[in-house]
Amino acid sequence: MKARVLIRPKAGILDPQGIAVERALPALGFSGVSEVHVGRLVELEVEDETQLEDMCRKLLANPLIEDYEILVGS
Repeated sequence: MKARVLIRPKAGILDPQGIAVERALPALGFSGVSEVHVGRLVELEVEDETQLEDMCRKLLANPLIEDYEILVGS
């Protein structure tokens, strides 16, 4: 089964990549953009989707500074 895990910095955690993107967009002519956060996407095939939560807590995300969202299916 295909699964996706979206990982983002928690609210209030410094996001230097998000800040850099937010500052760069107006220089490229894009306006009205704020609250930019850069995260990552992990895609994987799993036989047992019940293991995904443990995978996230133990390896894929740092639960102290990151939030994650598990999406299962196509």
